[in-house]
Amino acid sequence: MKKEKVKMNKKQLKKARLKRKTIILGIIVLIVLVLSFFAPYFAPNDPYLTNAIAAKHPPTSEFLFGTDYLGRCVFSRVLVGARTSIFATLMLVIMSFIVGTAIGIICGYYGGAVDNIIMRITDILLSLPQLVLAIAVAGILGGSLVNTLIAIGITSWTSYARLARSHTMRIKNLPYINSCRMTGCSDFHILLTHVLPNLIGPMLVNATLEIGSTMLSIAGLSFLGLGVAPPAAEWGSMVSEGRSFLQIAPWTVFAPALSILFAVMLFNYFGESVCDLANSNEV
Repeated sequence: MKKEKVKMNKKQLKKARLKRKTIILGIIVLIVLVLSFFAPYFAPNDPYLTNAIAAKHPPTSEFLFGTDYLGRCVFSRVLVGARTSIFATLMLVIMSFIVGTAIGIICGYYGGAVDNIIMRITDILLSLPQLVLAIAVAGILGGSLVNTLIAIGITSWTSYARLARSHTMRIKNLPYINSCRMTGCSDFHILLTHVLPNLIGPMLVNATLEIGSTMLSIAGLSFLGLGVAPPAAEWGSMVSEGRSFLQIAPWTVFAPALSILFAVMLFNYFGESVCDLANSNEV
C-alpha cells in the first residue's frame, strides 16, 4: 500500500513538473511571438537603410550586431526578420494542420477507393525527401515567400493526414459512435462533435513538433535563394547574404544563424514538453 502511494506521488510530482515546464516554455514562446510581431517598432534603426560608409562595421552601441556589406543594421534586420521567419512557419503549420487533418478524417471515416487513392499519393510524397522536392517546386515557381510556403506545403500535410486517419479509424468503431448512428445522427455531426474532439489533442502535439523542422525548411530554401528574395529581411536569406563575408564580418552570419538556432530549439523543447505532458495524462 505504501509502495503504491509512493508511486502515485512520484507520478503526480513528475506530472506537475512537466506541467510547470510546459507552462514556462509556453510563456517564453508567447513572448517571442509578441516581440516578433511588433519587431519593427523595436528596431533601433531602419533595417533597409543602406550606408556605404558604415558597411561591415563591427558591433557597437549604435549597431548591436554590427552592419552587413551594405551598411544595414544587422540587429534591426534580425528583429524584422523574426516576423517573417516565425509567422511564415506558423502559417504553414496551421494550413498543413487543417488540410491534413481534414483529409485524414474523411479518408479514415469513409474508406473505400478515395481513401486508397489519397493514401497512395501520401505514401509517394512521404517516400520523397521533403527538402529536395521543395527545392524542385520552388525552382519551378520562382523565389518568393508564397512560393516557398507552397513548395513546402505540398508534402507537409501528409504526416497530419496519416495520423488523423489512424485515429479516426479507431474512433469510428467505438460503441458510442455506433449508438450515434443508430439514433440517426448525420456523418457530419458525428465527425464534428465526436471524432474531431477526440483526435485534436494528438494532432496539436504533432503540430508543435513540426514547427522547428518547418522553420529550418523555410530558412534552407531562403539560404539557397529559392525563398524570400532580398532585400526582405529573413534569417535564411541573411545567412546566405553574409556567407561571402564570413571571414571579415562574421557577425552578419552568426546573428541570424543563432536566431534560427534559438527559435528552433525553443519550439522543439516546447513541442517535446507538450508531447510528454500529453503522454503523462494518458498514463
